[in-house]
Amino acid sequence: MAAATRSCRPWGSLLGLIWLVSAAAASWDLSSLRCNFGSFCECDFQPDFQGLECDLAQHLAGQHLARSLVVKALKAFLQDPAPTKPLVLSLHGWTGTGKSYVSSLLAHYLFRDGLRSPHVHHFSPVIHFPHPSHLERYKKDLKSWVQGNLTVCSRSLFLFDEMDKLAPGLIEVLRPFLGSSWVVYGTNYRKAIFIFISNTGGEQINQVVLEAWRSRREREEIGLQELGPVISQAVLDNPHHGFWRSGIMEEHLLDVLVPFLPLQRHHVRHCVLNELAHLGLEPRDEVVQAVLDSTIFFPEDEPLFSSNGCKMVASRIAFFL
Repeated sequence: MAAATRSCRPWGSLLGLIWLVSAAAASWDLSSLRCNFGSFCECDFQPDFQGLECDLAQHLAGQHLARSLVVKALKAFLQDPAPTKPLVLSLHGWTGTGKSYVSSLLAHYLFRDGLRSPHVHHFSPVIHFPHPSHLERYKKDLKSWVQGNLTVCSRSLFLFDEMDKLAPGLIEVLRPFLGSSWVVYGTNYRKAIFIFISNTGGEQINQVVLEAWRSRREREEIGLQELGPVISQAVLDNPHHGFWRSGIMEEHLLDVLVPFLPLQRHHVRHCVLNELAHLGLEPRDEVVQAVLDSTIFFPEDEPLFSSNGCKMVASRIAFFL
């Protein structure tokens, strides 16, 4: 299998991307996440669908369903000149399956400055909401922050990572912004995009895919109709999830639940070859095999899925080179 070359829109290695996401989350606070009031916010919004679809097709391993759902929802939303509500996506799946990668690609192909755009806002509960005792202050700050940014820039992207570590009740302050009202608190918010990311539902998705494999069904035959209900139930049953007992779920304000399937050995191999290409290196069988041999696959009696997806591929390549 030849390594894929990045012919879409070059932007560095996967390892560099992971660093950029982490650095962006760590360096932003509520005061720095607001647009400058003198700027024309939408000039940074420059969607590139061709580049996005190309990158997803070449570099997102094993996620036919996520790729299709995200592209379809995004196209429908952005082609509507007057949407009645923002686009709200909830990404679910096992660690290392591509959730953060896809959200980063969206920032990269929707905004000229990508993750560095002042209109792309990435939240991590560990970094931005670390103390449960400060919940009421966090609610006030979050509401003010979202409202302030949308007031000056309707084309904003909000990324909420690790929703399964977010204190229940905090995200409820976003409910007025996610519905179908035209204006909230004097703010036009209908063109915004909200993306929520969590591992919740990953075990249930894995089980559906495992049963499909045992039944000799192709992965590509698995659809949202069989994964959506189990994901929703997993969220509702998880008292640690940010959507637990949330009106956001009860009022069906999430436009699309996006499942990320567990990755098999050939998907991890694809990730290794992609990363080698990003580094400007030719495929090396010994490096590919070393990375695969160092990857743990589960379940124990049927070692089919990577325990951490492709999350550790870049660091393992660096170790084996």
